[in-house]
Amino acid sequence: MSSRITLRQLQAFIAVAQAQSFTRAAERLNLAQPIVSGLVRDLEAEVGFRLFNRTTRRVEPTDAALEFLHDVERINDNVEMAVRRARDIGLRRRGHIAVGAPPLLAAALMPHVMADFASVAPGITVTLIDRPIADLLQMLKDGELHLAIGTFLRVDPAITRRSLVTDSFSLLCRTDHPLAALKRPRWRDLAGHALIALRGGNGIREQLERGYAAAGLTAEPLHEFSQLATVIAMVEAGFGITVLPLYGLAALPSEQLIARPLSGPSLKREFDVVHRADRTLSPGAITFIESLERAARALKQRHTTAVTRG
Repeated sequence: MSSRITLRQLQAFIAVAQAQSFTRAAERLNLAQPIVSGLVRDLEAEVGFRLFNRTTRRVEPTDAALEFLHDVERINDNVEMAVRRARDIGLRRRGHIAVGAPPLLAAALMPHVMADFASVAPGITVTLIDRPIADLLQMLKDGELHLAIGTFLRVDPAITRRSLVTDSFSLLCRTDHPLAALKRPRWRDLAGHALIALRGGNGIREQLERGYAAAGLTAEPLHEFSQLATVIAMVEAGFGITVLPLYGLAALPSEQLIARPLSGPSLKREFDVVHRADRTLSPGAITFIESLERAARALKQRHTTAVTRG
């Protein structure tokens, strides 16, 4: 199509062909009749042939115009459909969001987020990817994700971040463990107690080592595992203690375990939702972030209550 042909010209052509009258077409388009006539003339100049035979009683499309009309109506229908879809996206009735989170956070937080989001934007589909933070950042930069959630320690000008919640760390042990009697244990109180921990290379292990170091201790786990469920099971079986962030306490597996907030120091870390700085968020993604914020606040409240029980 010539770049000088406009959608208004095509719509004027369709309206006149259907109404067989410039006057009625103008009324349908809510335009003055001379404007409609001018639009048709301009279109005729672009395509190089007459579009209408004019009689005293009505206006009829020429044979060439009838062939042209079929294609123009299809173009107009496609444009109208695209506009409807765009409006649906703007009204959060349609769309797709790809979101990434590290596995533990995905398990603890994302079911609540997605349930909340589905209640306010049921027409938008969500793909959830649970991968390590480093993988998520690369996927975000490659355009495979719209949003990523987690603790991002390094400042990156290519990434825009928004804080969701501040998390803290707690001791997890059996209720009959000596440390369970301490309402507010300090990191130095962990000295001499068998430690069960996640293997290195993740944020939880890094913070655990920071806490031990701040208390003048060295974190030397008796057992190390790749999965948090195994760590918790070993603690429950009485092999030692562990240290977890609040979101890691999504559901304590039994009444045999208790969590206590750690102090001296009280380690904090921010959980953020991030997106590419050079990308404008869709209305659906903005709504998803609002669901994230609600779910993060609720999760922190539930886990704070769980930590202080007993």
